[in-house]
Amino acid sequence: MADTADDLSAPLGQDTVRRKRRFRLPFTGIQVLAFLLGLFLLAFAGFAIFGDNPLGGEPVARIAIRQTAPSGEKAVTAVPGDHAGSAKSAPQQAAPGEHKTVTIIDGSSGKRQDVVIGAGDAADKAAASAAPAMMAAVDQRLLEKSRYGMIPVVADGLKPFTAYAAEADRVRAAKMPIVAIVVAGLGVGAAKTTDAIMKLPPAVTLAFTPYGSDPSKLAERARAQRHEILLQVPMEPFDYPDNDPGPQTLLTTLAPEQNIDRMYWHMSRFQGYAGIANFMGARFVATDAVMQPIIREAAKRGLGYFDDGSPRSTAPTLAAAQAMPFAKADFTIDAVPTAVEIDRTLAKLESLAKERGTAVGVASALPISIERLGVWIRALESRGIMLVPLTTAMLKSKSG
Repeated sequence: MADTADDLSAPLGQDTVRRKRRFRLPFTGIQVLAFLLGLFLLAFAGFAIFGDNPLGGEPVARIAIRQTAPSGEKAVTAVPGDHAGSAKSAPQQAAPGEHKTVTIIDGSSGKRQDVVIGAGDAADKAAASAAPAMMAAVDQRLLEKSRYGMIPVVADGLKPFTAYAAEADRVRAAKMPIVAIVVAGLGVGAAKTTDAIMKLPPAVTLAFTPYGSDPSKLAERARAQRHEILLQVPMEPFDYPDNDPGPQTLLTTLAPEQNIDRMYWHMSRFQGYAGIANFMGARFVATDAVMQPIIREAAKRGLGYFDDGSPRSTAPTLAAAQAMPFAKADFTIDAVPTAVEIDRTLAKLESLAKERGTAVGVASALPISIERLGVWIRALESRGIMLVPLTTAMLKSKSG
C-alpha cells in the first residue's frame, strides 16, 4: 500500500525517471567499443594460427617436379615448409619427357609464374654441347709442397707446360701466320678479370698476378673457359721503391736463394699455369746475375717463360740456354689506350705475323682494350691469320 500511495502522490514524470534508472546498462559506450575490438582481434589471431595459410601472406615458391614415373605411380609436388615424407600426391600422372617446372606464387598478390628448368630436352642438350669443356684439372702429381704451399714440379716426365697448354690445331698453325695475345695484370679487380675471361675467346692467354683476395678462384674460372694461364712474378723496376710492384717482389739486392724463396711464395698462390712472366721488373730482367737462377728454377719445374717486351731483358738468351719454351711480346697493344692507337698497333701485329710467321702482343684488361681486341679477333681468320694460345706460338718459334 505504501508503494501505491507513493506512486499516487509522486509528481507527474517522476515514475519515468525512476524506471530509467532501474534499467540503465552497467557499461559505458567506450567500454562497449573496447569489448568489440577485443573480440575482433581475438578472432583475427585465431584465423592466423588455425587458418589454411601457415605462411601468413609471405611469398611462397611452389616447386612442381614432374618426371617420368613408373606405371601406377603419381608425380610428387614438393611444397616449401613441408616436412620430409609429407609430399603431396599430384592429381595427374607425369608423362614421359616432361620438364621440371618451378611455379613461383606471390603470397600477397596470388600472382603465379611458371619457370621451366628442363630435364633432358633438345634445348638443354644443345646448350650443354655449346658449353665450353673445362680444361684438364690440376694434376696433383705436378705439385710439390713448399713452406708456402703447393708449387709446380715435373713428374713422370710430364711438365706443367705440356699439361696446362690450351688445345690448338698445331699442324694448321705451323702452315700459316699466327698471332698470340696475352692479357696481363689480371687477378686484382674481379670485374675486369671476369670481362677478360668471358668476353675474349679461349685462344687468348691470360696472365694473373699473385695478388688479389682470391686469385685461385679467378684462375680456375679462366681455365673453366678454356683459357691457358700464366703466373706473373713481380720483379724490381728501375724506379723501385718509388714504384713498388708489391709484396715479395724479386730484387736485385737479394741473394739468389732469397729470390727463389720469394718466387715459391708467388708460385703457391694458385695452380694450373703453363708458365711464368715478369710483372714489371725492367731492372731485374736486365740483370743477368739475378735473372739466371730464376730462369733455371722455372725451367727445372717444367714451365715456359713470357717476357713482356723489355728491350734490355736477358730472358731470351737465358731461356734458350735452358731449352725452355719462350716468347717475347712484339708490341704492347694498349701502350696508348685509345681505340685509334689500339687498332693501329693491332694492324702492325698483323703485318708482322704475315712477314715473320709469328707475332705476339700483350695488353691490359682495360675496357677499351677488351672491346677492340674482340672486334679485331672476329675478323682475323678472314684475313688469313690464326689466333693461337701463347704456348702454341712458343712451340712454333722453338721448332722454327
